Amino acid sequence: MSVFRIGVCLVCLIAASAEPRATGVSSTATAGDAFMATFGEAAPPLGYVNFCRLNHDECARAGDFTGRVVLTPTRRAEIAGVNDRVNAMIRPATDLELYGAVEHWTLPISRGDCEDYVLLKRHLLIEKGWPSSALLITVVRDEQGDGHAVLTVRTRSGDFILDNKQPRILPWRDTGYEYIKRQSFRDPTVWVSLSPSPSQVAGAASSPDDR
Repeated sequence: MSVFRIGVCLVCLIAASAEPRATGVSSTATAGDAFMATFGEAAPPLGYVNFCRLNHDECARAGDFTGRVVLTPTRRAEIAGVNDRVNAMIRPATDLELYGAVEHWTLPISRGDCEDYVLLKRHLLIEKGWPSSALLITVVRDEQGDGHAVLTVRTRSGDFILDNKQPRILPWRDTGYEYIKRQSFRDPTVWVSLSPSPSQVAGAASSPDDR
């Protein structure tokens, strides 16, 4: 189990009883902060590694496209529809409740925790023809400092977040989360850091090719 407590995701349970807000894709990010910066490779979450051992197809690269997706009205409707559908159909439950384990990543059927929501949203969007390079599993610290998983949608308009705690699709900067790491858009089995080391902060050593 990682220090981020991805598998437990108790905040998912709290969110289930929250009053729903308007859905849709927000576009409030400015050009200067629309895209995440990356800071070299990071270790993938153990739950993801174990998931890939059992689900090779889900972790394989889908499509050859590695650029940024144009966020057309159709694309906006697709991500909003999938986000709403999965958030409505999956009831929050911890891995301990479901599997007796602290961290178990899987495609959920009716119940699951935060990373399960992410896996299902990614799966459904790939079925709709989205490339895997635009759908990146991302680890964050939430507003309570707990580990949480979200799906980053990588577009020319910026990086947007699909979240089981939030019905609206927000620019990454507007979530209030601390971003830790995510999949590489070049290879879904490789993970990259979203949190610079002290030396990288001093030298501004972010990756310019992840734009």
